[in-house]
Amino acid sequence: MFSKIQTCVTAKEIWEKLIQICEGNEETKENKLTVVMQKFESMKMKSGETMTEFDEKFSSVVIELTRIGKENSNRELTLKVMRALPKGWDVKTMAMWESKDLNKLELHDLFANLKAYEFELETRSEEGPSTSQPTQALAVKKEKPQKTVEKISNDAMFLFVKKFGKFMSRTQSPYFSIKAHKLNRILLMI
Repeated sequence: MFSKIQTCVTAKEIWEKLIQICEGNEETKENKLTVVMQKFESMKMKSGETMTEFDEKFSSVVIELTRIGKENSNRELTLKVMRALPKGWDVKTMAMWESKDLNKLELHDLFANLKAYEFELETRSEEGPSTSQPTQALAVKKEKPQKTVEKISNDAMFLFVKKFGKFMSRTQSPYFSIKAHKLNRILLMI
């Protein structure tokens, strides 16, 4: 670095040279922003990666974006994290989507919640197979991957129909007189 500024005479020249070296011109800044935005948009949690590792990777990209001048809202960051998670996390992300205000959810709170859920899954997988239907597909089993995906899809449908049943039981319209207990019986047949 010194070799690049040693020919400068005044402090102002040194400062301008350092800014040019560190930040670059407008085209360089635009290129840096493009590269970091592509990193951000293509980010996915990899198979075998822990939530802590993903948190560190995601946070470093967000810091890079902030450093370059691109600010994201809590909602944008939260949605990006939820979309970057593997299919096995769909049930958890849907539940969070339903129960949390994504505009107010801070990134560190989101990751704390996901880490707690990851720990719970690990604990349950060590204890043996789960008996509750929604978490059964998330337990670690020695099955074909296609079976696990089918079970997760069934669990997601189960949660959807259960929520729909609760909604329908609250609706007083004569056209929608389906009761929640009837839907639960249908769900047990799936």
